[in-house]
Amino acid sequence: MQHGHDILLSLFVVFAAAQIGGRLARAVKLPGVIGEIVAGCVVGPSLLGWVAPSEPLEMLSEIGVVLLLFAVGLETRIDEMRRVGRSAFLVGLLGVIVPFLLGSLWAHGSGYDWAKSLFVAAAFVATSAGITARVLQELGVLQREESRVILGAAVIDDILAMLLLGIVTALQSGENVQIGKLAVVLAEAVGFVVVIGLFGTHLARRTGAKLKARKIDLLPYALTLCLGLAFLSTQFGLAAIIGAFLAGMIASETPQREKLEHDTRPLLALMTPFFFVLTGAKIELGELASPDALLTLALITAIALVSKLIGGGLGALALGRRGALIVGVGMMPRGEVGVVIASLGLAGGVFPARTYALIVAMSLLTSIVTPPLLALLLRRRNDATAR
Repeated sequence: MQHGHDILLSLFVVFAAAQIGGRLARAVKLPGVIGEIVAGCVVGPSLLGWVAPSEPLEMLSEIGVVLLLFAVGLETRIDEMRRVGRSAFLVGLLGVIVPFLLGSLWAHGSGYDWAKSLFVAAAFVATSAGITARVLQELGVLQREESRVILGAAVIDDILAMLLLGIVTALQSGENVQIGKLAVVLAEAVGFVVVIGLFGTHLARRTGAKLKARKIDLLPYALTLCLGLAFLSTQFGLAAIIGAFLAGMIASETPQREKLEHDTRPLLALMTPFFFVLTGAKIELGELASPDALLTLALITAIALVSKLIGGGLGALALGRRGALIVGVGMMPRGEVGVVIASLGLAGGVFPARTYALIVAMSLLTSIVTPPLLALLLRRRNDATAR
């Protein structure tokens, strides 16, 4: 376990690297998140070795991404999400089916039996909302229809990925997949999102004006709700960031919404860099040093990118071709979700360390490639609209 002075040094290195990396990225017209991820690669174990993922840093990373999705939820209204509900559902559904099919075919073609191939394919499925949300926030486009579709689809994506993980995990141990049990789990997850989203926003509208009249500062209560729902969502098999996103949506219905947005900015500036720097620090370049490994990495990264682009894009065709392209690209990053599934596979002996390294590197590469592509598409869309 790290001593106090070692933790402080790690905090300093991570935060300083994030500031330098973010500033350099913005200087060359890239989103700051790219610079933070690359900075993590540089100061991490694979290169300089100044910082290694540890329990304290992982904890700060988790808090950072939870706060980020809370802030994104603050800029998202439930009525806006309802308007894109059909498109978000199609994007989430097809964005799971296509990557899962292509991922399982690649794994089976690489020599894995079908049960293990399906587990490997699960790492291709879930979108990392944190990466895309940061880019959308930096560009100030969270109110656009494409952004709302991406965020809504990410919630659906997470529910379906959780269900898939339950199925493929059961297959590894030779258990019979119990459809009834999985249906209950799915119903619980969907019910949690719907009940919390609808009931919470209704309650916020009714009580928000009274709280404002009494001049009560909502920030401490909003953050309490954020952390509480983040924990509660994990009890329903969902990612903590889903609960944080719902908490932000609830708080967005209060008259103090703009003040909450302003008051959370310093917290975001302090905490979110830890998530993105740690994401980069987890890349183990040594496992990818051979030409064969690099070729395989290029292949599975291409499969991961193209499959989400096709699945997400097809689901968003109602937004037009340009809008569908933006949504497809926005769904491409795997980030921490792919890393978590890869870790479970390695711990369970489903695949060796090399496959683990490839899946982790693929997850992180999709997170690095997506932000500049998404920023370019959105800027072009803005330019075309302005004409």
